[in-house]
Amino acid sequence: MSHIDARWAQLLGTVDPAVLGSRVRAARVARGLNQADLVGEAYSVGYVSRIESGARRPTLAALTVISERLGVDVAELVAGASEAEVDEIRLGLSYAELALENGEAVDAERQARAALARAEGVSVTDLTVRGRFVVARSLEVTGRLDDAIRELESLLADVGGVAAIKCGIALSRCYREAGDLALAIEVGERIQPEIVASGLERTDEAVQLAMTVALAHIERGDLSRATRICTDAIALAEEMASPVARSAAYWNASIAYSERGETQSALTLATRALALLGEGQDARNLAYLRLELGRLHLGSESPDVETAIKHVTKAADELQSSSGSTAQVAHAQTILARALVMDGQADEALDVATAARAGTPKEASLGAAEAAMAQAEALAELGRDDEAVEACREAAELLSRRTEADRWVAQAWCELADLFEYLGEVAAAHAAIKSAASASGLRLRARAGRAQRPVRVS
Repeated sequence: MSHIDARWAQLLGTVDPAVLGSRVRAARVARGLNQADLVGEAYSVGYVSRIESGARRPTLAALTVISERLGVDVAELVAGASEAEVDEIRLGLSYAELALENGEAVDAERQARAALARAEGVSVTDLTVRGRFVVARSLEVTGRLDDAIRELESLLADVGGVAAIKCGIALSRCYREAGDLALAIEVGERIQPEIVASGLERTDEAVQLAMTVALAHIERGDLSRATRICTDAIALAEEMASPVARSAAYWNASIAYSERGETQSALTLATRALALLGEGQDARNLAYLRLELGRLHLGSESPDVETAIKHVTKAADELQSSSGSTAQVAHAQTILARALVMDGQADEALDVATAARAGTPKEASLGAAEAAMAQAEALAELGRDDEAVEACREAAELLSRRTEADRWVAQAWCELADLFEYLGEVAAAHAAIKSAASASGLRLRARAGRAQRPVRVS
């Protein structure tokens, strides 16, 4: 007998036969087998019946045969959980997920970790996976992006199918929020073979993953690639007739069109996505779509500031009361602050922008820079130029941390240059424009013997 077999034989001698029997019965029922199917010619139906009722403790050899027919490990039967225990763990995870969706991420993490410990202790694989995912999402929502990424990478290595796709969506989103666009895209490419092998291309989750990756392409400035992904996803989602998939495709396509300057097309798609998503119950995505719609109204040729404020205010409230991450809430506050400045409400804008800076995770340097710029805009409108310049310099320091070519970083540098120029900081504005060019992927041509030329005086 091997060391492992000896271990299970020892545990088998201590486990309550009634508990063991309930595990065997639960596994058999879950697989749609009757007792005759389970025993075959190896044992009698009566023998299995006594095991399931707790009247008989099986030998390790018998339990091994039973576990093979059930398609589970002996460990799950010997050290697993009773039906009542599994129900309790499942209920605990449901409470954790509900807390997360209601914006109570700290409580969600606490409950998820407690349920996860129980699931791991009794070797219930599906509930262990579910618990690990809720813990990772809680870390993301509370702004601990590095910790969330570690948890999600570890989980992704252990799961497949739809669970892998959901994990990939969250992981790509975390990488994007942390500014690592290459890895945000790589996650989607890594999971694609699993999607194809599992025949899951026509699922809501597969479409949502494609859209998440498309956002990373947009941020990196590869609008052609992002548009192709969105176009294919829209065609597939409409074939599927799934409101969730269609809303995700329309939403991200609207962002791609917006970045290409086709604001009216972007507004049309975003409005269609909002109508579709409103039919469901995904509060976080609904809120984020409202935020995108508000941003589009602000960025149109004739900005509709009043409508933008209405959408963004509602989005910020919904994100705070749902599973929106701290980074997403801060992003909403940043956009709201800019809208309030445009509406002449500089004092309120300053309060909102200050809250956005306080709530942005340290890893999200782009978000933190944008919040600092919103703060600078409000300060400038209030005539507090010295403080506005200081906020702009802090934004420049944050943006300088993003060294990868990134369209949104380049856009932020351009806006910062405009702010510096408005505040009379010409040299800083010039430096910001050069940084914008660098962030967009442009590079200066090397010139032999290049030196600073003297300034001509006419």
